[in-house]
Amino acid sequence: MITFLLNQTLKRESNISPNMTVLNYLRTEQQKTGTKEGCGSGDCGACTVVLGEIVDGKLQYRSVNSCLTFVSSLHGKQLITVEDLKNKQSLHPVQQALVDFHGSQCGYCTPGFIMSMFALSKNKPNADKEDVLESLAGNLCRCTGYRPIIDAAMSLSSDKPLLDQFADLEQQTIAKLEKIESKTAPLVLEHLTSFSPTTTDELAELYERHPKAKLVAGGTDLALEVTQFHREIETLINVTSVSDMKILHETEQDIVIGANLPITDCYASLTKYYPDFGHLLHRFASLQVRNQGTIGGNVANASPIGDTPPLLIALNARLKLRKGQKSREIPIDEYFINYKVTVQQESEFIEQIIIPKPNNAQQFFSAYKLSKRIDDDISAVCGAFNITIENDVVVDARVAFGGMAAIPKHAELCEKALIGKGWNKANIETAMVELAQDFDPLSDFRASKEYRSKTACNMLLRFFLEQQTQAITQKNTQQFAQNKIETRVTSYV
Repeated sequence: MITFLLNQTLKRESNISPNMTVLNYLRTEQQKTGTKEGCGSGDCGACTVVLGEIVDGKLQYRSVNSCLTFVSSLHGKQLITVEDLKNKQSLHPVQQALVDFHGSQCGYCTPGFIMSMFALSKNKPNADKEDVLESLAGNLCRCTGYRPIIDAAMSLSSDKPLLDQFADLEQQTIAKLEKIESKTAPLVLEHLTSFSPTTTDELAELYERHPKAKLVAGGTDLALEVTQFHREIETLINVTSVSDMKILHETEQDIVIGANLPITDCYASLTKYYPDFGHLLHRFASLQVRNQGTIGGNVANASPIGDTPPLLIALNARLKLRKGQKSREIPIDEYFINYKVTVQQESEFIEQIIIPKPNNAQQFFSAYKLSKRIDDDISAVCGAFNITIENDVVVDARVAFGGMAAIPKHAELCEKALIGKGWNKANIETAMVELAQDFDPLSDFRASKEYRSKTACNMLLRFFLEQQTQAITQKNTQQFAQNKIETRVTSYV
């Protein structure tokens, strides 16, 4: 049985298909038709709803794509739709702002925009334009009328929290959610079953009993099998409630990320040590997808164009795999074998991703994503460079790419051409020639093989030029500071 709040109404569902998405549940079971289906693949945002859950004793609101969210993911949460925003006879401030700034236009995408704006107003009431653009990047307006929508969102920015009925009822909502038991009985409908374990041990046991089951965390990729390919998933194990896999902690040497942790929650730690990793995550799909999707899922999907695997390979990350009561740890570059094929055994799953922290002041990391759009788009090529330079000599080089082969992988010839050589343009050009030999990319609708090969080589050159520029800037800054010190000493003498 799945128990959750639909706004303030307690819902218990035990007789629905495990394949049912929240979008279809709202429209067919609850007759809440304000939430629209635009694409069924998480690209347009028309189906955006907001989920509230208790985090550190307070309600946390997140926008998600209801077309990619299975109903089993709702357990223990509050589901808020566009119909729930109106307070008696008064429009919600977000709705009123869209009216005031004439942002509704044809109206089809409007409910999704409103829900994204609602989540933003709750999470960042003093949002600036950058926050607004990030929040709305996963919502498409086919009338191309973004300016009034952005203006409406900006008008809500305030130093004070937004006061509405949800703020008034927060403690009451928390009390209702706390009464919901963490344990869930399986959803069963004819030959279809969905399980929702709450611990890694339960997950491991279930997966051994049902080795053909599909695991779902965010579901932002798996749900496409249902929404786009119209396949039934007979046995689903929803790991959303497995709390001991929804962690992030640091050791002296590593950043440890639970495979069930949403990408949104990985920003801070990864940006702290690897700013380019954080920057790339801001371009990972849309905010709605990042609020649900996980790095663990992005790796396990084994897509050759996944955004995080090339970065993890370059950083020499490791995966902790679990099967029953046994665990093993492997380098991530040994995980991928062939297109959509990995070393993962039957009933084995990713439990943690372990990323080493920088251990050398001369270690430099950069990542580049090439896509047709800045936001909410899949990579044509994604490159990551982790180079250690001492006394102008490359002592270690890890270079990895996605979109260049059937799997994300090292550029081994390029690495060999760099290691032990001077850090100069001539050697970079030699390494670029070797890099072109590392891969034989395909041509498809995203890019031709020639374009992919050329841009991959240019990414290495860009990395070199950026590091050179930074080094010159740092040297000039140090020289300027030294000159100021010498000037002060001279004046005192």
